[in-house]
Amino acid sequence: MSALDLFLDLAAMASPSGEERAVADRVKAELRELGLDVDEDGAGAEIGGGTGNLYARLEPTVDGTPLFLCSHMDTVPPTGPIEPVVEDGVVRNGARTILGADNKSAVVAMVETARRVVEDRVPHAGLELLFTPKEEVGLKGAQAFDCSRFVARIGYVYDQAGPIGEVILGAPNSMIMKITFTGQAAHAGMAPEEGRSAIAAAARAIADMRLGRLDEETTANVGTVRGGVARNIVPESCVLDAEARSHDEAKLADLVQEMLDACSFAASLTGCEVEAEVNRGFHGYRFAKSDEPVRLAEGALRRSGYEPTYLLSGGGADANIFNTRGLACLNLSNGMAEIHTPEEHIAVSDLDAMVGVTLALLEEARGA
Repeated sequence: MSALDLFLDLAAMASPSGEERAVADRVKAELRELGLDVDEDGAGAEIGGGTGNLYARLEPTVDGTPLFLCSHMDTVPPTGPIEPVVEDGVVRNGARTILGADNKSAVVAMVETARRVVEDRVPHAGLELLFTPKEEVGLKGAQAFDCSRFVARIGYVYDQAGPIGEVILGAPNSMIMKITFTGQAAHAGMAPEEGRSAIAAAARAIADMRLGRLDEETTANVGTVRGGVARNIVPESCVLDAEARSHDEAKLADLVQEMLDACSFAASLTGCEVEAEVNRGFHGYRFAKSDEPVRLAEGALRRSGYEPTYLLSGGGADANIFNTRGLACLNLSNGMAEIHTPEEHIAVSDLDAMVGVTLALLEEARGA
């Protein structure tokens, strides 16, 4: 089976966060067919899903630096059918919703690399494979994984939309906020003056917030607004789900406080109360070009015909979790484009190319 065939099969399986079972079973079957022992941990129950983390290890055959690879099996929720089609060398969803290249293209790269290593007896210094659930809703599978199982201290995820050759040197810190405005319900037609609109308070707060890209390393967003029960009732409650991200922890702390202050001020003007729950989303990280994971990636990309470029990401990935836990995990772009949209796509040639890049990483890691 080719990388394309496997990708088409996996992409056609709807696997929103918490519903990765079909993808996990297919990955298990592919790896077990190669003679690998695939273990599924108990993370599914722990994180409120139906699937745990899948872990497999290929024992080293030569000296060198062992590596681990990770990809997530879930996608953002599709808004319709997924019907992958190949048009002019590019895979798209013919049904015009997400494709799921994020991150099934990386799943394919890992499985197909394992196939090549086993069938072609490719020498390597040790390779571990981890497939996680519920990444898209807070990196939950990776958070629940016991990282002490890794022999390797250096790893890679392919979870950045962009051309092959991009090396992500850093990712931001993230804070998430659940903000609840509480007002007073009243009949909107008969006694509106007796009510205090929680939605109006929330709207005032949002209007006063600085949202979007605030500078090259800082962003803020209000993602959902929930409130009210009927059009003729002054809404008593409104809940906002918001986030702030920055590569600079001090900026992040100041921005979170600024957003909370906007909520407090809006509540005071409208006679409402407000409560905020603030939690860490994930910790950021930063690599130098001289760090070993970056040097190995640079060598592998050049072996594969790509000139490395370096950038910072505004997104989180399972790499954030591993770096926080003392491992060195680098994120590489793998050719997927316009992820999380109906225009999501990936070139067939990039599916094959990332298998080649991964095999080149194994060469670099063994000092070949």
